[in-house]
Formats: sequence, C-alpha cells, structure tokens
Amino acid sequence: MGSLRVYATTGLIIASLSTFAHAAKLEDVAPYPKAEAGFSRQVIYLPKQDQEDNFQVEVLAGKTLEVDCNRQRLGGVLDEKNLEGWGYSYYRLEKVIGPMSTLMGCPEGFKKKRAFVPVVGDGFMLRYNSKLPLVIYAPKDVEVRYRIWSASDKVGTAIQE
Repeated sequence: MGSLRVYATTGLIIASLSTFAHAAKLEDVAPYPKAEAGFSRQVIYLPKQDQEDNFQVEVLAGKTLEVDCNRQRLGGVLDEKNLEGWGYSYYRLEKVIGPMSTLMGCPEGFKKKRAFVPVVGDGFMLRYNSKLPLVIYAPKDVEVRYRIWSASDKVGTAIQE
C-alpha cells in the first residue's frame, strides 16, 4: 500500500510540474531579452500533442485596419534568432510594410469594415514544440495570433507515368 502512495504522489508531482511549466513566467524558462523601444514581446504557449511532428504553427501577425472589399495584406519577414548560450529560438518581425491591396472596384453601397490584416512573407510557418514557448518580438502596433496545422492520417501515393 505504501508503494501505491508513492506512485500516486509521483504522478501528482509530474502533473503539477507540467501545469506549472505553462503557468511559469517566461523569465523562468530562459533569459529572453526584454522588448526594445517600439517593440512588444508576445508569447505563445502550445498545448502538448501526441506526435508533435505532425503539427505546425502558423504565426499570424497583423493589424486591425479599416478595409474595403479588396484583399488586404501587409508585408514582412519573421526572422529566427538564437538565444545565445541556450540554443533556444525566438523570432523577430523587424519591419511591416503596407498595406497592399487588390484593386477591384467595390460594389455600390459597400461599407468599409474593421478587419484583421495579416503580414505575409517568409518564416511564418514554425515547427510545433510544446516544450518551449514561441517568443515573438514585433512592432508595438502589431498583434500576434496563431493557427495550429495538423497532418492528415491519410497518405497518398504518387503515380509513376
């Protein structure tokens, strides 16, 4: 009976540590730099997944702008940086340009609306790793959102022709 308590206690400690890891402050994980003037540091904590190699994270950085019926986009590059001495990655969106837009004529009576306009460019699809937070430095007026992508269990086979 005593060993059963040890196992139950061990399981409780492991569960508590796992919960604590996601509740911990970023500074408790590693010494990520503070955001520079004009930038904000935004953090994404991912939930643990089985077979994390089957997942990716799409970073959706952008701004909420007033838009018309055209497709709006901002431009930028999400650069991967290395936290020296730790080997952890963090990301920096240095400059956002735009907005750029298609040039279609809007239907008569179309009313502009506020909508999230994403930054498109290189570096926005990232490897999934729930063990470390995704730390992103972006200009203060940029909001960081994210979307989780997963691979299908179905795998097709190419036809040789």
